[in-house]
Amino acid sequence: MGKAGRFDGKVALITGGATGVGFATASRFASEGAKVVITGRRTDVGERAAAELAGQGYSARFISCDVSDEAAVAALFAQVELQFGRLDILVNNAATFEPMKFLGAEMSEWRKVFDIIVSGAFHCTQAAARIMTAKGIQGSIINVSSINGSRALYESSSYNAGKGALDQLTRNAALELIDHGIRVNSVALGFIETPMSVVDGVKEHETDWFQDIYVARGKIAQRRQGQPEEAAGVIAFLASEDASYMCGAVIPVDGGLSITF
Repeated sequence: MGKAGRFDGKVALITGGATGVGFATASRFASEGAKVVITGRRTDVGERAAAELAGQGYSARFISCDVSDEAAVAALFAQVELQFGRLDILVNNAATFEPMKFLGAEMSEWRKVFDIIVSGAFHCTQAAARIMTAKGIQGSIINVSSINGSRALYESSSYNAGKGALDQLTRNAALELIDHGIRVNSVALGFIETPMSVVDGVKEHETDWFQDIYVARGKIAQRRQGQPEEAAGVIAFLASEDASYMCGAVIPVDGGLSITF
């Protein structure tokens, strides 16, 4: 699984890191030597995730935080700096999805999604960059976006607009932070098998519509859903020195979904 020890001595913080792509990413960084901090809103789930990694002999801890709360984010990063004295990698993975019909959407629904996906990433990126710049760390920040950020989908206006805004945040933060030695990039995910892909107890990749459109008709070139570990591998690459000349990139990780009509 990649180069052993590639992140030795580094500290990596993953928001929404207790399940799905976030946990796969935390596991990947930990397996390559990083000290991992997982954060999220559900304490029980987060503590189990950190305990699972610790049980494998990795350095991992959970700190509860709602990234939409600016004060909570400030407290989170203060704890990280106090305990570890540094921060090398931030992965902004926290997200939520609220299906809503556009004409009937309430502002509270819209804000809930934007506050987590966009404002959360802004707060965390700013806090991480302040630690990195103060300590002269050549850091890496990776945003977990979606190909939905450049597409439209019924009843998905807040999520899609949020991911589109996250892509622009990636580019603008990259431009301003690179002079401080901090690289900011993004992965735009397609269909990945995670808890968010289960609706009413049904996995989306097992539905008839998915098997017809995306598999049988080849809308996804690779004719399958992705796994969290496959996204984590690209995230780890972007955080590594192998990606040292990548800045402001939004990389599709979608099995070829974005290249088909």
